Amino acid sequence: MKKVYFAGSIRGGRENAEVFKKIIDKLNEKYNVLTEHIGEKSIDDMGEQGMTDEDIYNRDIMWIKEADFVVAEVTTPSLGVGYEIAFAENLGKPIYCLYRKQNGKQLSAMLMGNKNLHITQYETEAEVLDAVSKI
Repeated sequence: MKKVYFAGSIRGGRENAEVFKKIIDKLNEKYNVLTEHIGEKSIDDMGEQGMTDEDIYNRDIMWIKEADFVVAEVTTPSLGVGYEIAFAENLGKPIYCLYRKQNGKQLSAMLMGNKNLHITQYETEAEVLDAVSKI
């Protein structure tokens, strides 16, 4: 079974955690999601408890290397998610970015202008889950 690294904002804001959980559940129907914890409600914007930043970094880098591809929900700007995307791109991993359209906001040109990324904009939960099912 293929392995997927799911990336979503933690310290940048957890307002999309419920959507993360639904995306992860949909991915788990076909793939092994290495980062299921990203959708857990117990994680707040202070991050994971009981691990050092270095431990989290080392674990996540190992998981990105192990993954067959990356799926990132990029609606909430996050330095960590941006780093994960760039790291995965450097390794030649396929990367799927999911972005919810918002009035008055646009996705970073560094993502939108990158032809190596598969970017899907969505408006509803049903749309994002449909997009995930097509990965």
